[in-house]
Amino acid sequence: MNRLKNKVAIITGGAGGIGKATAKLFLSEGAKVMLVGRTEQTLKKVIDEFDSPNIAYCVGDVSKSEDTKNYVNETVSKFGEIDIFFNNAGIEGTSKSIVEYPENTFDQVIAVNLKGVWLGCQYVIPKMSDGGSVIITSSVAGIKGFKGMGAYVASKHAVVGIMRTAALENADRNIRVNTIHPGPVDTRMMREIEREISPDNPKEAKKAFEAGIPFGRYAEANEIAKLVVFLASNESKYITGTLQVIDGGMSA
Repeated sequence: MNRLKNKVAIITGGAGGIGKATAKLFLSEGAKVMLVGRTEQTLKKVIDEFDSPNIAYCVGDVSKSEDTKNYVNETVSKFGEIDIFFNNAGIEGTSKSIVEYPENTFDQVIAVNLKGVWLGCQYVIPKMSDGGSVIITSSVAGIKGFKGMGAYVASKHAVVGIMRTAALENADRNIRVNTIHPGPVDTRMMREIEREISPDNPKEAKKAFEAGIPFGRYAEANEIAKLVVFLASNESKYITGTLQVIDGGMSA
């Protein structure tokens, strides 16, 4: 407990499964949390569930520079500083081969998953306290390919490049920058992917995914959140520029 006492954290994609689970653990460890998301109603629901003075929300689209500036400024105005940035927002796109993939969907995936990460780093890091931590959500799809997920795979590979560059550029301030690489997590995103792959029988798609995981199951959001807490805390103060894989052995 209190590994993050008095630290201020921003979580993009804050109302999603991983974002919400991480916010819960951050609060339990003493942090103050700003949730960022596109839908006010969903964010309010999360805030109401936690019922804490140490959590707030800001509505914004991470792919837009003005919205990014706004959530950074709102965090500083509300809590006074930024120590932790969980650069987590992401969308899955659709499931189609590269030759069939819709251009507008490709653009949306790249805008949120890649440009959103880049803009977040661009505007958060200058306001971040020295010794802070940036954690970027990539995926097992950031280290291997998957049929029908070309845009998602491309975006999740690309954020590794941003992470490595940001880690080098900010080492003199002792700001750590790392990516996390979850395999399938039992959240809404995987429900959508399962339905995309097998509209008539999404449970079969889930079984196929699980068959490719040595542990034989999806991760729980809380399991991913525990890794994020470690990377946000001083326990990881000598870890930067790394890919932290948490996929139940899927990439082994």
